[in-house]
Amino acid sequence: MTTAVQPSVAEQSEAEALYRFQTETPETVRTALGMTATRIGGGVVLSMREDPTRFWSKALGFGVTEPVTAQLVEEVCDFYRAARTPQAVFQIAPAFLPKDWPEICAREGIVQDSSWVKLVGAPEEAVARADAVDRKPDGITVTPLEAQHALEWGTVMMRAFGMPVEHYAEMGAATVTRPGWHPYGAWLDGELVGTGTMLVRGDTAQMFAGAVLPHARARGGQTALLAARARRARELGCRLLVAETGAEQPGTHNSSLHNMLRLGFEVAYERPNWSWHLAPEES
Repeated sequence: MTTAVQPSVAEQSEAEALYRFQTETPETVRTALGMTATRIGGGVVLSMREDPTRFWSKALGFGVTEPVTAQLVEEVCDFYRAARTPQAVFQIAPAFLPKDWPEICAREGIVQDSSWVKLVGAPEEAVARADAVDRKPDGITVTPLEAQHALEWGTVMMRAFGMPVEHYAEMGAATVTRPGWHPYGAWLDGELVGTGTMLVRGDTAQMFAGAVLPHARARGGQTALLAARARRARELGCRLLVAETGAEQPGTHNSSLHNMLRLGFEVAYERPNWSWHLAPEES
C-alpha cells in the first residue's frame, strides 16, 4: 500500500471501534466492571474501574476535530478522577501531540509507557497476498461466526489475550449481532480456538480482537482470520484496513505484527502509550 493514510482516519477508526465495543456491553456487565464512557474534544474516554488488567481504561481519538491542549487533558483526567479510575492510558498519534506535551504530562502526572504500532493496508492486496501464500492453515478453518457461538467466542477471545473470562466474555459476545461488526471464528478439530472481528465504517474496516489460543498457534490461524476479514472488507467496498499491535522491542518478536506485514499491511507510525494514575488521596 503506497497511499499515505491520514492519522485522523486511523485514530478515529480505532477509537470508534473501542467505544462501541465497550458501550454496547450489557448493563449488568457495565455495572460489575464499573464501566463509564464519554466523548471529550472529539475523542473518546473509556473507564473500567473494576478492571484488574488495567487495560480497558483508555482515552483516544484526540487531535482530529480540535487540538490537544492542557485544558482538554485536564478535563479527561477530571473524568477519570470522578470515576475513581485507578489507571488509564492516553493513546494519541504523535502528529497530534502539542509542543507543550511534556509540561502537560508533568502537570497531570502522565508518564510514557510501552508503544503500539498503527498499521494500514488495502483489502485487495491483503487478499492477493493471502491467496499467494504457499503455506496454508494447518488444520484451521475460519468461518463467519454464528450468533449461537457468541459467548463461547467471547470466552476464547479473552482467554487468548490472557484476560479474565467472567464479565469480559459477555463484553466480547455482545458485539456479535451488532450492526457494522463482522465476527469470525477459527476452528481446529471442531473446537473454537481463535477470534477476529472488524468494524466497518464507510470505506474503512477496523481489525479487532484477532487472537488464537496457545495450543492452536503456529498453524496459520491468525493469518487466516486476517485474510477472511480482508475478503469481507473487499466485498463491502472498503478501501482501507486499520490495525494495531505492540511495537517490537530489541530482542522480542511480535508474531501478530509479522503476520500483518506479510499480508501487505504497512506501519503508519509508532504511538507511545501515556499512563495516568489516580493519586492515592483521590481514590
